[in-house]
Amino acid sequence: MNDEQWDQDESNGEESFADLLEKSFVSAGKLATGQKVEAEILKITADWIFLDVGQKGEGVLDKKELLDAEGKLSVREGDVISAYFVSRSGGELRFTTRMGGSGAGSAQLEEAWRNGIPVDGYVEKEIKGGYEIKLSGNVRAFCPYSQMSLRRTEDPGQFVGRHLPFRISKYEERGRNIVVSHRALLEEEQQQKREQLQQSLKEGMTVEGTVTSLRDFGAFVDIGGIEGLLPISEVGWGRVEDIHQALSVGQKLQLVIKSLDWDKNRFSFSLKETLADPWEQAPLRFPEGAILKGKVIRLAPFGAFVGLADGIDGLVHISKLGAGKRINHPREVVQEGQELEVRVESVDRDSRRISLALVTEEPAGAQNEPEEDFSRFAQEQQAPSMGTLGDLLRKKMDKKK
Repeated sequence: MNDEQWDQDESNGEESFADLLEKSFVSAGKLATGQKVEAEILKITADWIFLDVGQKGEGVLDKKELLDAEGKLSVREGDVISAYFVSRSGGELRFTTRMGGSGAGSAQLEEAWRNGIPVDGYVEKEIKGGYEIKLSGNVRAFCPYSQMSLRRTEDPGQFVGRHLPFRISKYEERGRNIVVSHRALLEEEQQQKREQLQQSLKEGMTVEGTVTSLRDFGAFVDIGGIEGLLPISEVGWGRVEDIHQALSVGQKLQLVIKSLDWDKNRFSFSLKETLADPWEQAPLRFPEGAILKGKVIRLAPFGAFVGLADGIDGLVHISKLGAGKRINHPREVVQEGQELEVRVESVDRDSRRISLALVTEEPAGAQNEPEEDFSRFAQEQQAPSMGTLGDLLRKKMDKKK
């Protein structure tokens, strides 16, 4: 191969590489105004933050947008942030996290509305049906109560005086009629978390959640992206009568995921599975023959359930409640809430069953049998001149003879 051929092949190689590079940028897709991207922070200067947005050329973001309330930068090089594409000029790609500041006017607000770019807003006060929001350039907007948070709040005044991001849902009359939503951004963030959770969550995993509301049948818990039900039967090993006495809104919990139904958006959790199973030690705590005190917690046609400890109940069968007499229902002898003294007859840890019997206490002194009580009653009812009941019976037999 001569030098001329080598140069030609090398030139073709460079040309091919350039084509491939250009195609890679094209395949990445052109950014549309308002498009949201995940970008890595490449460099931070005195005024600007440079971003890697997967495009030909670097993205540029005003550093002021990422300063906290104390004027300190909340990010560092290497962090990944969400940003919205604003414009392209001379190879420079301008981005924003949300539009705001005194320099933003009606034109920028209209652009934000058309392209779905969030805007900064200050919640000034409550008005009929919602809130009055102050946007950049002293532009006023309205946010309905239903568009402020993901769920209904008992204290709508808690948002007044706060700076929050909003999405403009209506822009009319050249900016004189603007309606905004904070909820839209929360839902978008929630959906992103949900997609991430769908890839990582599995049934049986232990997660942390926050109680969001209480119902008679259980509690709704947010685990950071999805909300599911903690049934009252899964709160503890013991019987929970009132969920409000066991849990409170805002409480943090460690939970086991019981089921995940992404199609129907139904998720359930268990708290008791994170707690020690009381039945593991039941044979040691309640050995056969032990005398215990417990409270009747439930009556069934076949017997009375007696609570011995949290999560452990024993059964006194109906055949052992009548003191030898046949009864039709346990309520004839005992009542719910009544305290009983019982004796452990058997313990089956695997089946989670404890058989109990009533302990009959003998009072001080001899206790008469029913037959003795009847005989004494009969004797007291007879006149002395007539003799005892036995004498009367003998006399009657003599007459027959």
